[in-house]
Formats: sequence, C-alpha cells, structure tokens
Amino acid sequence: MFPGKEQTKGMTRSTSSFSRFSPLKNLWMGFGFLLIILFFIVPVFRLILLSLTEEGAVSFSNYSEVLKEEQTWITVKNTLYIVIGSTLVSLILGIAMAWVIAYLNISGKKWMQLFIFLPFIIPSYITTLAWVQFFSGNGPIAAVLHMLPGDWKLPNLYSIGGIIFILGLSHYPLVYLLTVEVFRKIPLELEQAAQTCGAKRGTIIRKVILPLALPGICSGGMLAFLSNLDNFGIPAFLGIPANIRVLSTYIYEEVVGFGPAAFARAAVLSILLGAIALIGLSIQWLLLRRSRVIETVKRDKEPRIHLSLTWKRLIEIAVWALLLFTSFVPFVSMGTTSLIKAYGLPFQLENLSLENYRYILFSDPKTMSAISNSMKLAILTTIVSLIVGTAIAYLRYKSPNRWTKLVELFVTIPYALPGTVFALSMIFSWMQPLPGWNPGIYGSIWILIIAYITRFIILQVRGSYTALTQVEPSIEEAARTSGAKPLVKWRRILIPLLLPGIIGGALLVFLTSLTELTVSSLLWSTGAETVGVVIFNYEQAGYTTYSTAFSSLIVLGILFGSFLFISLEKVWRRKVLKQNDSA
Repeated sequence: MFPGKEQTKGMTRSTSSFSRFSPLKNLWMGFGFLLIILFFIVPVFRLILLSLTEEGAVSFSNYSEVLKEEQTWITVKNTLYIVIGSTLVSLILGIAMAWVIAYLNISGKKWMQLFIFLPFIIPSYITTLAWVQFFSGNGPIAAVLHMLPGDWKLPNLYSIGGIIFILGLSHYPLVYLLTVEVFRKIPLELEQAAQTCGAKRGTIIRKVILPLALPGICSGGMLAFLSNLDNFGIPAFLGIPANIRVLSTYIYEEVVGFGPAAFARAAVLSILLGAIALIGLSIQWLLLRRSRVIETVKRDKEPRIHLSLTWKRLIEIAVWALLLFTSFVPFVSMGTTSLIKAYGLPFQLENLSLENYRYILFSDPKTMSAISNSMKLAILTTIVSLIVGTAIAYLRYKSPNRWTKLVELFVTIPYALPGTVFALSMIFSWMQPLPGWNPGIYGSIWILIIAYITRFIILQVRGSYTALTQVEPSIEEAARTSGAKPLVKWRRILIPLLLPGIIGGALLVFLTSLTELTVSSLLWSTGAETVGVVIFNYEQAGYTTYSTAFSSLIVLGILFGSFLFISLEKVWRRKVLKQNDSA
C-alpha cells in the first residue's frame, strides 16, 4: 500500500499539512471532501437503508422474506461453489506460472508474460464467447474428438464446472502478477541454507518458498476471489441459459423484472453479496497475520534452477502449449465463427463470408451507437479520472495524514464493491438524490458517466501514486529552490517524468470503461447502450455470429491499442533518458 511517514521523511513538507493552506484553499478542500462523500459514500448508504426500509419504516421484513426462500440459499450455494472453485483454479495456475517464470532458466519469458495477461486484458464476456465457440459442435475440439475411436462427448460449459473453468482462467493472471514479484524477492540464501541441510527441492518449495510467498499469494488470491465474485459476464452468458443463478445474476434478474418489491429484494441480495466479500477479506487478513515477510531489498531476476537442455525444451513446450490453449486458440475459434454465414454450418470455404461484419458495421445502428457511446464514456471517464485521480494521488503523496487516507478509502469503496451491488446503489442514489426531486439522471447516459468515474477513478489514483513514488523528492525540491513556479515545475520536470506511469493508469481506466458490462447491464437505457450490453443482448437473443463478429473487432482494437501504447512508451522513455543525459 502507500508508504508511511518514515518513508516520506525526506520529502519537503511545505505542503504536508492542511493547516498551512490558506482559508480559501481549506474551503475548496472541504467542498471536495463533501463531493467525495456525495458520490462515493451516499450511494452505499442509500442501498443499505433501502434494504432495511418498508413503507417508510425501519424493518427486517425484506431480509426475512428473501432469506426464507429456498431459491436464495440455492443461489448462495452456487455462488460459493463457483467462487471458491474458480479461485482455486486461479491460485494453482497463477502460482505454477509464477514459479516457472521466476525460477527456471527457460527462454522467451517476455512473450510468455504477454500471453499470460491476454485473458485478463480481454473482457471476460468476450473470453466466454471464445471458449463457447472453441468447444462448440463445429469447433476444433469436436473435430479432434470425431477422429478418435469411441463415443467422446464435448465438455458442457453451460454448467457450474464450465463457469468455474472460465472464471479461473480469466483471473489467474492476478495471482501470477502478485506472486511472481514475491518469489523474486525471497532471499536466495534461505534456499541455499535449506539445500545445505539436505532438503530436497519439493521440501524447499513446501517449507521455504510458499510460506514466505504467502503475502503475495494471499493478495493475488483475494483479488481473484473478489473478481470471480464480482464477475457478471461469465455467469450470465453460461449460467442464465442453464438456469444456474449466482448472486450477481440473481440481482440482475430481480432488477430487470421490475416486481413490486424488486429493488428492496435486490438490495438484500446485494448485502449478502457484500457480506461474502467481507468474509473473504477477513480470511485474507487472518492468513496474513500468520505470515512473515522476509524480502531482499531488490528483485532477483536471475533464474535459480538451471535445467538440462532436454528438460528446458520440454518445459518450454509444455508452457507454450498451455498458453496457446488458454490464451490464443479460443480467440482464433471465435474469429472463425464470426466468418460463418449461419451458426452451425461447418467451417468450409463456401460457408465463409464477411456478411456478419457488414451487418454490425453498416446495417444495425445499435452497434455503431454502442461504439460511439462506449468511446465517449471511456474518454470522458479517463479525462476526469486523469485530472482528479492524479490530484488525489499528489495530495496523498505530499500530505500523508488521516484526511488524505480517508479520501483514499472513500474512493476505493466503489471499486471494492461487487459491480451489481455498486450499480444498484447508483440507482437508489440518483433516482431521487433528494426526496421528491428527480433530476432525470437515472435512465440517461449521465448515470453511466457518474458510475464509471466513481468506480474506476481509484485505478488512476493508484497508477499516478506509483508514478509519483518513482520520482526522487530532491528533483522537485531543486526546482523549488531554483525559483521555478508550480506551473513550470509541472510542465518542465514532473510531467515528463510522471507521464508514462500516469498514462499507464489512464489506459487501464480507458480499457476498463470501454468494455465494461457488469455496471452497464443494470444502468443502460435505450439510446445509451454500450459495447458490452450490445454483445450481451446479441448472445441472449441467439445471434451468435453477430456477437462473435463484434467481439472480434473489439479484441483487435484492444490489442492494437495495447501494442501502440507499449511502442509509444518506449519512445517516450528513450526521449526522457536522452534529455536527462544531455542535461
């Protein structure tokens, strides 16, 4: 998390206390704090209040009604099975891949990491479509099974096992990301000491590596747990057709059903979903309390296990086979489905056509409207988050006191909440912000704008804060000592150094907003459809060739944008380094 006072001791303190601000600045700070409470805290409070209210009086009747229904407990059981199972899949894959990349002397690690992150970069509902086509009757797996002797059946993804499988694959990069760095920071001397005492490799992994890596494993596992719990796209695409409900899809069904007590029932289900998230966080806290963090000062990126040439080649082949199977082949299968004239036809030359792409680009106005809406939402969310999020990060970095910590906590809450819970809180908050006053925000694109900014601004705060911690405080102090004005200091010194990190956070905000589905599924209205909503509606209506064609275009756009960003970042870094060398 963020550094404490001892880590910021060398910073300048000219702006480290709000007491040194002028009264006008204090007034603006107070106004900003009230806005944060209005946008980030009030919606959650309204959600809790609605679950406890009936006919204007405080009552637990909503809870008693929902909790006594058998369907509620079946849904809770499905949610727990799916979330725990998919988290275990993410942990196994993430830890295994982190250990291989961190410790083995295999080749091509940079390219391997790109393929590892591919399932996380691509929206989960698109990943689901890719896997459905991969295991479809006309997919490559079916073709292989037909050539084998015996009566082989295709795996059924429209099941609890299928949902667990795809959720686990979609979120194992989170476990990998937080575990691989911890593996690299575990002191090599501890392993060497264990080897000297006669410990075998398996014993070292079990009794030395894994216990010391527990903080990273727990953090990555908890992120995977919360992401699996929050995910709406995969359970909706696979669970709704098979009548398998989880809490996120059950909340969605209650809201779109518009029954007499739909919102109150959905509020109670949202509290249940939030309670499961809190239980998971408590378990993580208990595990971390028992762990010991022993790390080297810097990362050790050198391989610690040197395999023979034969074993090295075998491991590389196995890793690439797994990565291609989990990260590449399903998307190829989805792309081939998008070229078929009608769903169900075999993949043959006479059945191929670009008609599906022509339809979504030129015939159906909803697709272009969705692209336009999503681009506008993503750009506006990114701009606001870039400015406000960076300002919050700067205040948090320069003034690490209880007020900035509280602001950080408040802006984290909407992102920490499951998406359906957050969307429901936005409905209750903005349907009538004040009793008897309806500003018309709910049912328009404005509620999506408010929801996106509120939910994703923390991504920019974290990205900007990380960038700020990588700049030496002495550089800013030198500029101030030389008489540089604040505007000149930012334009000539800070922005060139911070830009790659800040833009990295902005890119994450942009991509997340562009392809968002969970929040949009409850907040969209006619004329305000987003990319995720249109793809979801295509699939729900049975237009699989259209949904796969639209998804293929989105995947190509994301990959192109990611490669363009990486290239521009490299050029910018070379330019900054060249300027620093010349200076």
